[in-house]
Amino acid sequence: MKSYDVCQCGAPLELREQGTPQPTGTEVLLRVIAAGVCHRDLHFWEGVYDLGGGKKLKLTDRGMSLPLTMGHETVGQVVALGPDARGVAIGDRRLAYPWIGCGTCKVCQRGDEQLCLKPRFLGVFRPGGYSDHILVPHPRYLFDVGDIPPEQAAPLACSGVTAYGALRKLGGLVQSEPIVIIGAGGVGLMSLCILKSLGGRGAIVVEIDEAKREAALRAGAIAAIDVNAPDAVRQITEAAGGTVWGVVDFVGSGSTVKLAVDCLTKGGKLIVVGLFGGEITVPTPYIPIKAMTLQGSYTGSLSELKELIDLVRRAPLPYIPVRRRPLAEATAALTDLKEGKVIGRTVLAPFL
Repeated sequence: MKSYDVCQCGAPLELREQGTPQPTGTEVLLRVIAAGVCHRDLHFWEGVYDLGGGKKLKLTDRGMSLPLTMGHETVGQVVALGPDARGVAIGDRRLAYPWIGCGTCKVCQRGDEQLCLKPRFLGVFRPGGYSDHILVPHPRYLFDVGDIPPEQAAPLACSGVTAYGALRKLGGLVQSEPIVIIGAGGVGLMSLCILKSLGGRGAIVVEIDEAKREAALRAGAIAAIDVNAPDAVRQITEAAGGTVWGVVDFVGSGSTVKLAVDCLTKGGKLIVVGLFGGEITVPTPYIPIKAMTLQGSYTGSLSELKELIDLVRRAPLPYIPVRRRPLAEATAALTDLKEGKVIGRTVLAPFL
């Protein structure tokens, strides 16, 4: 089995060859067809989160160990089954849900494995899809994506379910009001597509990169506004019809969260998804005076991925731009993503 692994944080991924794992118990072995390159991978590659004020959170302190095979957006073909695996067969093509918890705590039992305090995430705490094979612990984490092309299906496991989970937290605002989406990367563009399928009123996109603003307009955004415009708050508010009720921040920097707070009307909701880093200072009286909701959203649950796939199969989403690259170009793909050169999504194909 060949994989490209993080052996030193921030350094080029290294090719490692080892024996292909054999599934035991309920495990399922997939031959990787497509593995998405996600902005979240940049944090795993670099090994830190920026907490602002010069503070860093090292991921090795949270249980991540090296070498690490990244890749949490994976479509593969079933090639071997453990003796207790049921519900899939050799040859099936499946999307793997990566946000796997311990399975026994109260959080997992209520269906929020992505929030488990003892996670077993694929591509983070277990080997992921930057490989020619991936081992999934149970068939319950595998989804039939039907005729969805693998390179479009793979991002649903993170980009898609992250956008869907965030939009769901806005509740009825999605259908009743135009919302503001900060960031037009892969997740931001995916959210525009999902918003259409949910019958949303539309979205105003706020993005620093001109090419990504243009991509957002092509994807159906009501307006695309430069986050650095001196009158950005005024432009956003006018484009929303005079009142901003809901914002989803897929960047998550100190400046973007502040911008979102400044835009919100009384009773508005801000969902922070992005992990760019930094810190904010919000005067505490603003919280009750504006009666605003500030909520975080971390990926999405197993049931939300099922709902999303059902939604996509009933009403196919407009495809976001995707570039397929060989697995050997994993480091180059990460570098391009870090430098802001990617429009939409990059997907690694081990057998390209």
